[in-house]
Amino acid sequence: MKNVFVETANVKDYLSALSALEERGAEEACIVVVDGAPGLGKTTTMQHHVAQTGSIYLRAKKEWHPKWMLNELLDALNVEKPRGIEQKYTKVISELADRQQLAIQNRRSFSLVIDEFDHCSSRPAILETCRDISDLLELPTIFVGMGKVNDNLKRFPQVASRVSQKVRFDPMKEDDVRKLIESRCEIKVADDLMKFVAKMSKGYNREVLEAIASIERFGFRIEIGADGISMADMAGEKLMNDRASGTPIYVPEAY
Repeated sequence: MKNVFVETANVKDYLSALSALEERGAEEACIVVVDGAPGLGKTTTMQHHVAQTGSIYLRAKKEWHPKWMLNELLDALNVEKPRGIEQKYTKVISELADRQQLAIQNRRSFSLVIDEFDHCSSRPAILETCRDISDLLELPTIFVGMGKVNDNLKRFPQVASRVSQKVRFDPMKEDDVRKLIESRCEIKVADDLMKFVAKMSKGYNREVLEAIASIERFGFRIEIGADGISMADMAGEKLMNDRASGTPIYVPEAY
């Protein structure tokens, strides 16, 4: 499978939100909430953004408390951790400020991305720590969750008021499924098989990538026609697993 990042409609919405954030009016309103079900490409998008910009990526933990979060942030910044929590906080602010200033000088964006934020989006201590860091540095801070972040933040207006942009990742439409297959699959795929993948994956990136891997495993063993590997070629072969039941989905013998 080709290691290519594909700009789907969801990715474009995210990039538009980042652009809008840079043009925001209230300087303290620099939080972006990215929500959507698992398997829609949120984490892949965030990791690509981090790799392109040198931003900082954290994955929230269920039992996070401010000291634990600051320790992981210092690890991500690759700097030595002071002993006291006040010293940890001061070190985080100093390091983030330096990197933010360097990014400004190089005319690129810089942000703090916290994935799986559902785990702590209802925990006041973590929210206040994130808000303090974001406010003090006017640092774009991106909370990534699986559908609960926006609702949880409503209970904390002092944080919710800092949310400048909201992005929802939705299942891909057929055009984006085709784009993903054409960009990442090392084997040409026929139109009928592309449509079948779009239908059975229900537009979830994870299932489409699973289908691509199955198509490649099978396709490398046979001679493929000019139109690409088709449903007739793969009849009876496993394509992916059903998201709801976990049962295998096979290409039908007759279509």
